[in-house]
Parts: sequence; structure tokens; C-alpha cells
Amino acid sequence: MSIERKIFGTDGVRGVANAEPMTVETALAIGQGVAAVLKSGDARRKVILGKDTRLSGYMFENALVAGICSMGLDVLVVGPLPTPAVAFLSRNMRCEAGIVISASHNPFQDNGIKIFGRDGFKLADATEAQVEKYVFEVMNGEGSAPRPEPGQVGRARRIDDAPGRYIVFLKNSFPVPYTLDGLTIGIDCAHGATYKVAPAVFSELGAEIKVIGNQPDGTNINNGVGALHPENLAEIIKADGVDLGLAFDGDGDRIIMVDENGEVVDGDEIMAICAQDLMSRGQLKKATLVSTVMSNLGLEIALRERGIRMLRTQVGDRYVVEAMRAGGYNLGGEQSGHILFLDHNTTGDGIASALQVLGVMVRTGKPLSELKKIMQRLPQVLINLKVSDKPPLSQSPALVKAMEAAEKRLGEDGRLLLRYSGTEPKLRIMVEALDDQMMNQVAQDLKEVVVAELGGREA
Repeated sequence: MSIERKIFGTDGVRGVANAEPMTVETALAIGQGVAAVLKSGDARRKVILGKDTRLSGYMFENALVAGICSMGLDVLVVGPLPTPAVAFLSRNMRCEAGIVISASHNPFQDNGIKIFGRDGFKLADATEAQVEKYVFEVMNGEGSAPRPEPGQVGRARRIDDAPGRYIVFLKNSFPVPYTLDGLTIGIDCAHGATYKVAPAVFSELGAEIKVIGNQPDGTNINNGVGALHPENLAEIIKADGVDLGLAFDGDGDRIIMVDENGEVVDGDEIMAICAQDLMSRGQLKKATLVSTVMSNLGLEIALRERGIRMLRTQVGDRYVVEAMRAGGYNLGGEQSGHILFLDHNTTGDGIASALQVLGVMVRTGKPLSELKKIMQRLPQVLINLKVSDKPPLSQSPALVKAMEAAEKRLGEDGRLLLRYSGTEPKLRIMVEALDDQMMNQVAQDLKEVVVAELGGREA
């Protein structure tokens, strides 16, 4: 059997469940590969394994357990828990690795496998490549690592207190002198991995909560709910007088907020609020925020006015983390709501990020609508086009010419970005400009060229 020579993307392995690379056969090989590559020394080692609420999570969970145990490592199974919980627990419980079965914000038909090292960070590219090499060798019948004797195979056991450990960790990340007493918070768990822990955290800190998206059935994750659909919380806030809303995605590593007026507050605005707060308290390391090329130009302007540098990376939270670790920075994130507080956790954590913003609200006594005024967003249009292939954009002379013309037209007061999604068969066109009409026209002109050159259609 031969499979594609590249299965790991910017966020682990991802695809349609029960089709390569997301099959039980490949998951079994990944489990074996993780154990073979990451096992150290002769002592009994363990891997922690979590998942979101997708129906297909059951089969991948069992396949990974079988693969890991067959190589002599134990598995701590925690069931549905947010991705950042597994990252935290992998280092807190001294595991060789943490594995999450999730496709994040994608629909239930998709699933994925993310791997964290013993330090709680996603695997380095070189280590990931070793795991991938092992998978190809096994799947193609080219050999495998030595297997342990029957008495040395691994054991699997459930860790019932894992949610409690994570809840305590989150509550400890909230400023100790404060509580959430007197606040009413709307929470949308996207029928995903936060459906138990998020309500517990905010209610235990004193907030009155109104929860939606907390009835997962295996097929409704991200379906019209969560971070991709904050309009649900907006309606609740307008109708019930809620102080703010928190919308998580399926695996809980991102957060989109809604203020008391029903207005959406995205990752850029959250980063602006938190960067200013940390800067004012002398806690923003090197006076720098790390974000991606997708962040609005308005964020960069707001930070510059406050003496804060903004460092941009390519899209993907792993690249933000890499830049943060390399430069010694402690705050970064993405417009989509992946916010990284490396003083607290090693990956994007929706609940922890919400707690940091709530900490600013409690300290200042200001509502979210007031805090978000720190940043004035430049108009932005984003067009997603489905494509069947992802050839380098530079191979299309017509597209290169169109992009050059668009950049010249936008000038210094605008920004243009064309990129392929790292997890979906899509090309994204992003345009920012002070002039709405020009911005939309530039985007539409580029869309026409992409459709003509790559055969894309609007997603």
C-alpha cells in the first residue's frame, strides 16, 4: 500500500474521517511512530491522549492506543478535553507526548491528529518528519522499529481527574485578588471539547453563566455554533442583557468574544487589549506582540502608537509560537482567535485567553465595548475560493501581474495577501484599504483572475 509522501500540515494531520490520511490504519502507524521516535531511556514512559467530541474520535482513539501500547508505552486516556488541556497535561504529568484527536473548527466529517512534545509545545518539524518517515515505512511494508516482548507492551488507563487538573490550572491563571462576581457571561462551547470545563471555570470564579453549544452528539460540533458563528451569542446578549459572550471553537484553542452591545471582538482586538494591559504593567516582554500577516493593519497602527512593536509571521499558530520562543516574547496570536500567552500555556487556549481579558475588565472597571476602542480596524475583505490543487502562485504570470497591479493601486494605505489554507483546499484573498469601494473592487478583480487561472469557486 502506498500513501502520499506528506501527511503532516501546519497543524498536524487532518482530513476527512475514514479516508487517507485520516484512517485507522494510518492512526495506528502514527501511534507507533510517536512511540518509536519519542521514547527515551529504558524506564516505563507514557503518552496522554485526548480528543474533541466528533463521532470518529472513538475509532482513532482506539487505533492510537493500540499503536502506542504495541511499542511499549503506556497511554493515559482523558476523553473529550480541549487541545490546550492536553498540551498542559503532557508537561504537568511528565509524559513523553500529548496527542489530540481533533480537526479544530472544521465540520464533524473531518478529523485530525495533533502531537505535543513533553514540553507541551507542538513537535518540531524535524521530529514530525521522523514520525512521518516511520508511518510511510510501516504503511508501505518497508520495515518498522523493534517491538517489545509480550510482557513489555503498554497499558492504557483512563485519567478521571484530568478535567479537574485543567480547571485548577485555568483558575490559577486568573488574577488572584479578583473574582467574576456580578458578571453574567454567555458561553458557546460549539458542541465541542470545552462543553464541560468552560462552564465550570467561569461559574467557579463567580460569574453567572448562560451556556449554549454544550450538547454534543458526535455530529453537531461547530455546526452553526461556536467561534465561527458568534452571532448566536450576540442575539442572547441583546435579548438577555448579558455582560459579554465567549465563543470557543471545537477543540477550544481559539476564542471570539462578543461585547455587551452584541458586537464581535476578534483576535486582533483581544491582542490589542492584552498587549496594552501587559505593557502598562511592565509585563510585555521586549514590548513586542507577535501576530501573522492576516492581522488587520489597524492593530499594527494601534500598537505603534503605544510604543509596542508588532512582528508578523506566516499564517499558523505554530509559526507564531516559533517566533515567540526564538525572540523571547510572551504574547502573540492570530486574528482568528488563537491567542498565545506563553506565561500561562504553550499553545492557543481559548478559556485562558478569555480569562486574561476578563482580568483587564475587572482591573479597569471598563466594559468590553470600551476596551476594544484601543484599535480602529481598517476595512478588510476576505474571499475564500475552493481549489482542487495548490500550485505555487508564482507559476501564474497572469496572477503575478494582477497582484502587482493591485499592490500598486492600494499604495501605502492598503495591504494585499493571497495564500493557500494550510488545512483546507482553499485559496484566501485578503485586501485592506481605507477606501471600501476600491478595496472590494481590487478583491473582485483578483478573484476573477484566480478563477480563470486556478479554476477556483467561492467557498
